[in-house]
Amino acid sequence: TGEFLSAAAKCFRLMDKDQSGTISIDEIVKSVKSDEEVIKFLRNCGEENLQFLLHPPRLAKALEVLDTDKSGELDAKEWDEAINRGLAKRIEDLKAEQERRARAEAAADEAFSAEFLSMARMVFDMIDADESG
Repeated sequence: TGEFLSAAAKCFRLMDKDQSGTISIDEIVKSVKSDEEVIKFLRNCGEENLQFLLHPPRLAKALEVLDTDKSGELDAKEWDEAINRGLAKRIEDLKAEQERRARAEAAADEAFSAEFLSMARMVFDMIDADESG
């Protein structure tokens, strides 16, 4: 999570071309057209509205949601709030994936155990020629 938050802060700085502490629509448009690092971060950040910044038809609606103080720009607080939502979603998705894998592993273990016991029984039956058990 520290690495993600560091990347988020760097992305904000990269987009804030005039170093005003806020990101304007113009700065967003320029960044998502030309800055591969910004594009990569936004694609993978996990926050839907930040991802929408990459899509011009959805940009205005995304900014409407992200710009909570309605200043027309994103400030560091609004950015951090969005990043924290994205981080929470990433953690939630990771937890769900871990749970899915644990269930799949448990099912595989159960199937293996059943198959192993069945094979062991078959081998025993082959060895137990006099069927004395």
